[in-house]
Amino acid sequence: MTVPEMFGENVFNLDVMREKMPKDIFKSLKKTIDEGKPLDGSIAGAVAHAMKEWAVEKGATHYTHWFQPMTGVTAEKHDSFISPTQDGKVIMEFSGKELVVGEPDASSFPSGGMRATFEARGYTAWDPTSFAFIKEGTLYIPTAFYSYTGEVLDKKAPLLKSMEALNKQALRILRLFGNASAKRVVPTVGAEQEYFLIDRKMYDARKDLIYTGRTLFGAKPPKGQELEDHYFGAIKSRVSAFMHDLDRELWKLGILAKTKHNEVAPAQHELAPIFSITNVACDQNQLMMETMKRVAARHGMYCLLHEKPFAGINGSGKHNNWSMSTDTGLNLLDPGSTPAENGQFILFLVAVIKAVDEYQDLLRLTVAGAGNDHRLGSNEAPPAIVSIFLGDELTAVLEALDHDVKYEGRGKQVMKLGVDTLPDLPKDTTDRNRTSPFAFTGNKFEFRMLGSTFSIAGPNIIINTTVADTLRAFADELEGAEDFNAALHELVVKTYRAHKRIIFNGNNYTDEWKAEAARRGLLNLANTADALPHFAAKKNIELFERNAVFTEREVLSRMDIMLDNYAKVLAIEGLTMIEMAKEDIYPSVNAYLSDVCDLIGKKKALRLSVAAEEEVAKKLSAANEAMYFKANEIDKLLIEAKECPNAEAAAKFFAGKVIPVMQELRAYADEMELTTAKKYWPFPTYGEILFSI
Repeated sequence: MTVPEMFGENVFNLDVMREKMPKDIFKSLKKTIDEGKPLDGSIAGAVAHAMKEWAVEKGATHYTHWFQPMTGVTAEKHDSFISPTQDGKVIMEFSGKELVVGEPDASSFPSGGMRATFEARGYTAWDPTSFAFIKEGTLYIPTAFYSYTGEVLDKKAPLLKSMEALNKQALRILRLFGNASAKRVVPTVGAEQEYFLIDRKMYDARKDLIYTGRTLFGAKPPKGQELEDHYFGAIKSRVSAFMHDLDRELWKLGILAKTKHNEVAPAQHELAPIFSITNVACDQNQLMMETMKRVAARHGMYCLLHEKPFAGINGSGKHNNWSMSTDTGLNLLDPGSTPAENGQFILFLVAVIKAVDEYQDLLRLTVAGAGNDHRLGSNEAPPAIVSIFLGDELTAVLEALDHDVKYEGRGKQVMKLGVDTLPDLPKDTTDRNRTSPFAFTGNKFEFRMLGSTFSIAGPNIIINTTVADTLRAFADELEGAEDFNAALHELVVKTYRAHKRIIFNGNNYTDEWKAEAARRGLLNLANTADALPHFAAKKNIELFERNAVFTEREVLSRMDIMLDNYAKVLAIEGLTMIEMAKEDIYPSVNAYLSDVCDLIGKKKALRLSVAAEEEVAKKLSAANEAMYFKANEIDKLLIEAKECPNAEAAAKFFAGKVIPVMQELRAYADEMELTTAKKYWPFPTYGEILFSI
């Protein structure tokens, strides 16, 4: 079977719909998909019947409403298509109601206090804009999840709301530029996914990987990524076989898997898809991560998606390449070549600049988490300070506008928007800046701060909403202007001057930039406990309510869920460290010490030198004892953490009190690993894990 024949074979896509549905039903459903129109309830039964017939033909026996609660993973409850008949047999049925609405238990998912245990009712609602698909004999129906009282409990519902807010305001701007043909504007995303592949036996031998997804102990091996020989290097045959199978699994599910390569760290790799509409890209990225783990298992490997599974080498991110496009195929962040498009591009560009500057805190907190705190600011990721990289040319264009001077770049025209136009800008107007959190890369912005486990829904909700809100203000100002071109020019210049502090084209890793950012008044929210409380800032709640994305209650609940998750993750890590330290490392080192002491006695009897053995014994004994008592200290701190009055206090307690002691405990263990004979060490080392495939 060729790739075009294989692609989407397990997806209830437009071609299948066209074949399986009556023409009028297909036309109505396609209008909903293409234009975001409300679903005509009268067609649900016919759509459900067609979907069931196709799924059964493909071997499916069950269906599930597949949704994305605030757990960080997806959720699914499987129901069979069977329905009993009077003669004691069954038929395969699937109604319109079963397609459109499901009812999982809402009290069993994180709700931030919006749902009590006795308030169990929740609903899933079909998202017709994201195609259903078949996986392992079940029809998966992408859905949103909300409570009995109508409050959202998931990541899809607010994402769809933010997309609608952006669509509404972007269309207002397009109409001002005379674009009457576009009926819809959608944000698009391509999410690059980084991951590690290790041998399954290595994974099974490490409690920390099993319980937390990352190694809590591990001394640096003799070789890491110093030689820079893994990045884009030849792919090992075992990994290549995995990637080959993964591509085909993803293609069957309609996922546009495009690029695969070795990443910087040993055992690290990356997969990048082609751009999709944001809610579809979000669904597909979740499905991609699930598929990676499943395919890795078939190859005797384990796929690690944690942001920092190994200390001392690069962690894994998920670069979020964001843009806006019309239903007519126009990318609104493409500089273009005509005067109208160039003026339009500059307006959308400064809208993004303004949005990022005003809501730095929201962008930062969307990537906040215990795992990503290890990664941000390291060699492989941007720092916690949000800034925008535009590149020299676009910055020079905006500076020329700001100072009302001729732009002396590639073009020769005077920079007056709507009258004198931008020069023809090549698609690649910039170099790449891998240290920048939010970089313009030709016709899109690359948000590089996301951690590899993150759903892309959170960051894109924020980007969509903040840009929509900025476009709303722009449209309000321009729609009443007597001279549109003059008003446009004034608005662009005014906006750039007010928000140019967020633009930085240099090295984001330097201490000089940290000092400069502070002088500019940019936020430096170093960890999750510092970042998440900003969610509830008055300006942020007003933003969400103004754009009908979140209510204040929903914002507060999400903040509480994220803070609580941070504390719980660190508590699990702390308990795992205690267990590994006391049950594995401590007795193993003592066993080695016992043998060393026996050897000392034997060598002394023979009047041989024991200086080396005594030094080893003294060093290991002191470190092992110190590690043991550090484990006790963590245990006491975890008990104390339970007394914190709320989630914010608990998060700050873990960040300020628990993490430093965990780091001290690890230091003792990693030091002993380098001194203890290999056969005594209780689990695989970094060198064994990273170079096992």
